[in-house]
Formats: sequence, C-alpha cells, structure tokens
Amino acid sequence: MHRDIRMQSTHTHEVPSPWITEHATLISAGGRVLDLACGSGRHSIWLAQQGYQVDAIDRDASALAGMLHINNIHVHIADLEADEVYTFNHHYDGIIVSRYLYRPLLNTLALMLNPKGVLIYETFMLGNERYGKPSSPNFLLQPDELLDAYSPVLRIVAFEQGEVMQPRPAVLQRICAIKQD
Repeated sequence: MHRDIRMQSTHTHEVPSPWITEHATLISAGGRVLDLACGSGRHSIWLAQQGYQVDAIDRDASALAGMLHINNIHVHIADLEADEVYTFNHHYDGIIVSRYLYRPLLNTLALMLNPKGVLIYETFMLGNERYGKPSSPNFLLQPDELLDAYSPVLRIVAFEQGEVMQPRPAVLQRICAIKQD
C-alpha cells in the first residue's frame, strides 16, 4: 500500500506511534525486537507488554534508566554514530525505528532481520524544516528514500509520506517491510 499521509492522531510523545502498533502485529509473537535509538522507550515498553523480547538501544543513559527493571527489555547504552562501530549481537524478528535517521545504518537494518522479520520505520523527511527541528538535511529523508532503500531487499507492506498535524505538525515518511525467506 502506498499513500500520502494526511493523518490525524491524538497521542502524546509517551504513547507509541499508531504506525508502529498497527504493524507490530506482523512480528512473530514473542519474537526478539530491536528498538533502535529508543529514547525513553515508548515503543520498547509497549512491545515488552505485548510479550516481545526487546533490545532497547540509545546513547542517553538517563532516558534508558526508566526501563532497567522492566521484564522483557534488555537495555543497551550505545552511541550508534560514534567512530567505533556498534556490534549488533543478534538477528531480529522485528526492528523498530522512530524519529531517528542515521543513513549508514539503513542497509545494515535489512541484513539484521531474520527471515520473515519485520522492519517498521518512521522518521522526518524533507519539508519538516518549516515546522522546526529536525531541519538539517542530514536528518531529513528525501522523498521516497525509505522506499528506494528497502524495496530492492524487502517486501514492502505499507509506505506513507507527507504532512501530519498530530501530535505536532511534522513531515514524516513511514515504511513497513518484511524480509523474505
């Protein structure tokens, strides 16, 4: 499915993204999920509550602190953009990325999926600069960038891009894709 976003949403930043909760049902029940650059863990916590085994990775130890004693969450403090390359020790049934972009990881994410693994990715794109941060082209996807990156290597389940008004005005790009056997 390919459509432009003209979405309405009423969630706050602590509530998981409807895009992620909708597509997470495609991840194998109880599977291992990577929440990349997870921040305070709105998606990690929700996924753990659904029975997934979650690796929550972020560089901000204080943001991760609230998840240290939550069942099914394994917290990893790492700066994914540091000179020393972070080593991922697992392959995943699902990978979640929300509101984060570090282009050198785009190809790596597809390789880290198990067969039938699900990638659910949403982040800012060109046009978001009119609403504030992020505004640097380094942190904004080009039109169709996720589609171009993943359609050669994953089966695209859903793709959207465009302007949203809730929870705050932004221009986003979203994809859900599955690794073939």
